Amino acid sequence: MNQIVDTVFNSINDLIASAIKGIPAVLAAIIILFLTKFVADFACKLVNKIAQKTVRSNSLQLLLAKTTRVLVWVAGVLFAAVVAFPGLRLGDIIATLGLSSVAIGFAFQDIFKNFLAGILLLAQEPFRINDQIIVGEYEGTVEAISVRTTQIRTYKGERVLLPNSTVFTSAVQVRTAFNYRRTDLEVGVDYNTDLPRAKNILLRTVYNISEILESPEPEVDLVAFGGSSIDLVVRYWTPPSQAVVRRIQSKAVIAIKAAFDEADINIPYPIRTVYHYDQHDYNDYLPNESKESNDSKEYANHS
Repeated sequence: MNQIVDTVFNSINDLIASAIKGIPAVLAAIIILFLTKFVADFACKLVNKIAQKTVRSNSLQLLLAKTTRVLVWVAGVLFAAVVAFPGLRLGDIIATLGLSSVAIGFAFQDIFKNFLAGILLLAQEPFRINDQIIVGEYEGTVEAISVRTTQIRTYKGERVLLPNSTVFTSAVQVRTAFNYRRTDLEVGVDYNTDLPRAKNILLRTVYNISEILESPEPEVDLVAFGGSSIDLVVRYWTPPSQAVVRRIQSKAVIAIKAAFDEADINIPYPIRTVYHYDQHDYNDYLPNESKESNDSKEYANHS
């Protein structure tokens, strides 16, 4: 019995001694974690200052700062773990992280795919915040580009979150990439219209709208002989914002209609010609005998 008690006490003494010996290492690890916080803040500020001078994208600047902070914290935690547990080797930790990263990669491949696509979008900058874009069936203004999604606000006031991998691999139409864009406005005139006169009226009308840019110059093209009209296309340039384009297009339609009314130029309605026949005489579903009798009657009448 005394031997068992002695064994227990010896074990407890060994644990206490080991704990006392490990206190300095634990304290050193805690100090390393506190130092890691200050180093992460300093590195984040330094990277942010450098990024502001070298990188134009605010989103990419934020990404670089966050990535730097995460890397510093990972390094600090690993170093603190090695100091707190001397038997733990850094090589074993790295090997474990390597195996874990493979498993995590298979489990979260879509997340990593969007993450990498987000980094490429931020680095290449095919479009920026406040640009108006079209991706597939979605159209709107870019509000944010994160490492996972691209957030746009539609013209109806709806928010759409598009996965970065979808945006990166899809055709993206950037409507505000340049300082101006063209609007093609179709209009038809009847066949009795003096076409050079109508063309001059259209040009004069769009020139009188102040928001339409003088350079590039507006143009009027005659494009087709329609079923009830000769079709023309008025091409003019405006600032690229969708709201501006729509407002100017409404002004152009009103001004063109008023100018044509003043010049007695008609914008014709679609015209359809309908012929009426006696369906009994022109019935493809009559029996052959009936058709022959009808043909005989018609021949007798002509005779």
